[in-house]
Amino acid sequence: MRVFFALMITVFSLVAAPAQTQERWPQRTVTLVVPFSAGGSTDLIARILAQHMQTGLGTSVVVENRAGAGGSIGTGYVAKAPGDGYTLLVGTVSSNAINAFLYSKLPFDVARDLQPVSLLATLPNLLFINPKIPANTVAELVAYLKANEGKVSFGSSGNGTSSHLSSVMFQLATGTTMTHVPFRSTNEVMNSIIGGHIDLAIDSMTTAWPQAKAGSVRALAVTTPRRSNAAPDLPTIGETVGGFEATAWQGMFAPAGTPAPIVEKVASELKRILGLPEVVSALRDLGAEPAPNTPAQFEEFTRSERAKWQAIVQASGARID
Repeated sequence: MRVFFALMITVFSLVAAPAQTQERWPQRTVTLVVPFSAGGSTDLIARILAQHMQTGLGTSVVVENRAGAGGSIGTGYVAKAPGDGYTLLVGTVSSNAINAFLYSKLPFDVARDLQPVSLLATLPNLLFINPKIPANTVAELVAYLKANEGKVSFGSSGNGTSSHLSSVMFQLATGTTMTHVPFRSTNEVMNSIIGGHIDLAIDSMTTAWPQAKAGSVRALAVTTPRRSNAAPDLPTIGETVGGFEATAWQGMFAPAGTPAPIVEKVASELKRILGLPEVVSALRDLGAEPAPNTPAQFEEFTRSERAKWQAIVQASGARID
């Protein structure tokens, strides 16, 4: 009988321990992994979140940049991390929707190895051109492209990036053909357009909009389904090209197997933070719009995003081995 009770106590302790751990979470530092270099929009958003999460969770929250392979190095790191809530990923449309179809040999599966927690923010890309191009609207640009088939060049921040694939999507939607010139960053794209070396780009509004306001480039439209709060007078591409949408986004992910109570707690904390007036203002200064949702809603969103971008990657022919 004593042996029986000893076994029962052991079993009970093993079952109860994970639940107690979940109830006590967090008890140590939480790390937000950003799969890109410091200074970009994803890094800036992560640091805003970390600052406020420390207050809400009552523990230290740090940002760790693990850049490389278009976001795949940092994403893979979190995919293989323990599912205990202490390592989280601030992922993007590139790292968590595009790369799965762009890279042929990823050592992880974003759908299998990562648990969606919440969408964080959506960001428009900006369609902008060298001012020498005789177009002031999307319709005028499409007419110009058709009259100069294959002669107009567009830049991107690299093969397979959202800026490259957004331009591919634009060509497919308008029946036009351009010449792709890949660069290593949005800043290089911008400098090349300003210098007159390439003609146009669809790239980060965070970087491009200040140059457009300064008159260095001409902004024609944003890629989101709604106009941007940062530039309410600027139309969307979809207002001319029906159904066009290429929204950049950031979202929070946890390793697969992270207990549901921890995932829900993080999602609830993110919703609180993204509703704070000072956070809303800070994100909108970056051209981003807060967009928190539930883990279930975010999982459905990422599933649909992967399906959409898979088709665009295939159409582009882009592949990285």
